[in-house]
Amino acid sequence: MSDTPAKRHWRTTLFLWVGLPFIAVLGITKAAPDLVPAWQAQSGSGVVGTFTAARTTCSHGSCDFYGTWTSADGATVRTDILLYDEPDSLQIGGTATALDSGAHGGVFGTGGGSSYLLVTAFAVGGVAAAIAWPVFLWRTWRD
Repeated sequence: MSDTPAKRHWRTTLFLWVGLPFIAVLGITKAAPDLVPAWQAQSGSGVVGTFTAARTTCSHGSCDFYGTWTSADGATVRTDILLYDEPDSLQIGGTATALDSGAHGGVFGTGGGSSYLLVTAFAVGGVAAAIAWPVFLWRTWRD
């Protein structure tokens, strides 16, 4: 079954008018603010503390842990936050050492991981879509 030119045109139009702006907004509003904190945590910068897993949400074969993070000195507590790069052995009620580097929605496990790459990819994708969308619109209106 091959695509007709009309079907390809419809898909391209939908992507340009809906997909690119959606990717731009999502990448810029959700990923870009956590870009610097993700890289800081990857390099070991941040406030060390303990994350206690309270609940989990699972989707597409992977699970995310949400819980409470308390700084090592007990001065700072963050509740209902995500633990990025959690250890494989973590279970509800379990604890893990984590860094708070200022990410809005969570803290980062000290064992390392690839969340900084994922955040970077989403942020770069959002910026690229924000640049590409007006260029495509201009080219469409110009023709």
